[in-house]
Amino acid sequence: MTADGYARIEQELKRLKGEERPSIIKAISEAREHGDLSENAEYHAAKERQAIVEGRVEELTDKLRRAKVIDVTKLSGDDIKFGAFVTLADDATDEESTYQIVGSEESDIRAGLLSVTSPLARALIGKTSGDAVEVHTPNGQRGYEVVSVEYK
Repeated sequence: MTADGYARIEQELKRLKGEERPSIIKAISEAREHGDLSENAEYHAAKERQAIVEGRVEELTDKLRRAKVIDVTKLSGDDIKFGAFVTLADDATDEESTYQIVGSEESDIRAGLLSVTSPLARALIGKTSGDAVEVHTPNGQRGYEVVSVEYK
């Protein structure tokens, strides 16, 4: 995973522990004051929210513990590998898109973060500027041309 991805996960974990947990504890405490817990919808909603947050805290903690952080600023070269910023031109529309190849834990296609395990990234690995790439997608075959490869 990239250092940025690691920092984003750390930030989310900090928010969950520092903001969400205290607000849930407060909500549970307030709900308890209303009496009978067996029919208290506020209490059950707060407990459900607590279970979701605790599950997410556990998941993020595990991701951070297992993470291997790669400093992409020290990478270079002409071929595409993990950490590369790749600009692609769609063969069908000539529309250009730029993606960074990142770990699966930090991918977010809307933010231009393409998982290294995705079909597109797997097809791009090892390619250089000017290469053509064919990718099988749920909507059929798609063709792209690699416009540029950068490491920043």
